[in-house]
Amino acid sequence: MAITDLAIVSVPVSDQDRALAFYAGVLGLEVIDDSPMGPTMRWLRVAPQLAQTSLTLVTWFPSMAPGSLKGLLFNTDSLDEDVERFRAAGVVVSEVNEEAWGRYVTFDDPDGNGIILRGPLRPT
Repeated sequence: MAITDLAIVSVPVSDQDRALAFYAGVLGLEVIDDSPMGPTMRWLRVAPQLAQTSLTLVTWFPSMAPGSLKGLLFNTDSLDEDVERFRAAGVVVSEVNEEAWGRYVTFDDPDGNGIILRGPLRPT
């Protein structure tokens, strides 16, 4: 197989500044790039620390309506603490669910893009 990794996932947003405040300010992702891209666009890329895959917060794909991305999954080692921090920042977060693949919550970014935050199972 020639494909070696996933580099970038585009997240459709309506306002890049508002999205940046959420993804960097609330979720705690690092800003990798924030620069002009031509006369009217902006290349804005964020990622979890040490991640191989990053997110671009995009406004320029006509077929990608803001809020249309669902199922973006982040892993965490501290699910309960992250949930408390997100709720304190005003994010509406689901109750913690538990499945064979981990404990998780769901929530949306300001545009309605659906996010899953997964932590490890509780020790038995």
